[in-house]
Order: sequence, then C-alpha cells, then structure tokens
Amino acid sequence: MIDMITRNWWVLALRGLFAVLFGVLALFRPEITLWAMVVVTGAYALVDGVFGLLAAVGGRGGAARWLLALVGIAGIAFGMLALLRPGLTALALLYLIAGWAVVTGVMEIIAAFGLRHEVDGSWTYALTGLVSVLFGVLLFAWPVDGALAMVRVVGIVALVFGALLIGGAFRARALGRRAAERYRHQAGPGGTSAAPL
Repeated sequence: MIDMITRNWWVLALRGLFAVLFGVLALFRPEITLWAMVVVTGAYALVDGVFGLLAAVGGRGGAARWLLALVGIAGIAFGMLALLRPGLTALALLYLIAGWAVVTGVMEIIAAFGLRHEVDGSWTYALTGLVSVLFGVLLFAWPVDGALAMVRVVGIVALVFGALLIGGAFRARALGRRAAERYRHQAGPGGTSAAPL
C-alpha cells in the first residue's frame, strides 16, 4: 500500500490541486460554485432516479417495487427541477437547511433545560442550540447571503483539504525517494540486494 502511494504521489498532488482550485473558486466566485453544485446534484438525482425507476420496472415484489418506483420518480422530478431551475432549487435547499437548524437548535435548548439538574455544563448544550437557531434565522432572513456564505465555508474546507493533500503528496514522494536510495545502498555490486529490505 505504501509503495503504491509513494509511486503515485502525483495523484495525491493533483487531487489537492483540484481541491485548492475549487476552494479558490468557491471563495471568490461563490455564485458560480453554488450554481455548479446545484446542477451537479440535479444531474446525479436525475440519473439515480432513472436507474431506480428502471430497477423498479424490471424488478419483482409488491411494496418494495412501488417504493423504489416512487423514489425513482422523486429523483427524476428533483433532478429536472434542479437542472431547469437551479436558483429555485438552491433556495429550497437553503430553506430546508435553515428549518433544520432552527428545529435542531430548539430541541437542543429544550434538552439542555431538561438536563440542567442532572448534567454539569448543560448550558454549553443550550448555547450550541442557540447558535443553531440563530444560524437558521439568519438563513431565513438573508437567504442569498446565507447560500453564498455556505459556499465560502465549503471553499475554505476545500482549500485546507487540498493543502493537506499536496503536503501529503510531497511527503510520500520524499519517502519513496528515501526508500529507493536505501535499496540502492543495500544492493550489491551486481545490482542484486545484499540485504533484505
């Protein structure tokens, strides 16, 4: 495994480079990145829905077959909506995330108050719930800014991930070179290994 990684260190470096490029694009052109993410998600949902529907038509069984068909139809409908109206789809997904954040935050606050006599530091749980509610409310209030901010967060994560991959690739390259030098050093005059690796 390590031999494969050290020989193909450049693959890691390329992955890291693409992640960094995506991160830069997400930070400086978030509207393009958001549109592309919605379109790619829509294309995936459409293809997945078509295959799900084909599996349902060709399969056997009652309820499972109909459920698979419904999932396939839902995937096709979502995929078509995302491809034909990406702005509307992005807004709907954003509202879904905002609603989830508010509901989750309220539940965390309720749980924190219920646990306040049993668990020390339950206020931290309430604080995370409050932050979650605030996040959801801000997304509802400014959906476009919220969507662009989320894309920028994804961009920052991609930049960090890409930088780590590039650093790991060059460490793997150095490790491979050291192993090759050690092997050459251990090889005898005839080119065969004098000592096992």
